[in-house]
Amino acid sequence: MDYVPILMVFAVAAVVAGALLGIPALIAPRRTSRVKMEPFECGKDPVALPEGRFAIKFSTIAIFFIIFDIEMLFLWPWATLYYANRGWFLFLEMMVFLGILMLGFLYIWKKRGLEWE
Repeated sequence: MDYVPILMVFAVAAVVAGALLGIPALIAPRRTSRVKMEPFECGKDPVALPEGRFAIKFSTIAIFFIIFDIEMLFLWPWATLYYANRGWFLFLEMMVFLGILMLGFLYIWKKRGLEWE
């Protein structure tokens, strides 16, 4: 009985989301043309098709960003708990976690993602 208000909020959110997605699909005009179907690049005509391979820099920067975010997400609450408890288990647990994250940093370092030309 305690969960009825929460379920009602989810139901209302689902109805609103469905209405916002469904009503325009039903009543919006569909006038497609060759110009509308062309790729759009920041207001300019596309120069060339995106062929070829991307440099490894793009993926290594993304991996670096995700690793840093995950590290900060878990390091702050851990530091608060560690300050309150000061136990060896918490310390070893965080060292294992940081060791796993270091594997990602080593991968980026191996792929020379930290070097800039």
